[in-house]
Amino acid sequence: MLKWALIFLVISLVAGFLGFRGVSSAAATVAKVLFGIALILFLIFLILAFMAGSAVV
Repeated sequence: MLKWALIFLVISLVAGFLGFRGVSSAAATVAKVLFGIALILFLIFLILAFMAGSAVV
């Protein structure tokens, strides 16, 4: 998922450099949403890992 966020970030930067503001804005929004989802999933799995680790001990 982070891979796709980085791809959309690069698309946004290139489109912004070439002057395509609409495409750049849309790609940046998609990149932000994907990064947010990846961050939330990371935090959920991190909490689950700590809870599973404490259950074993």
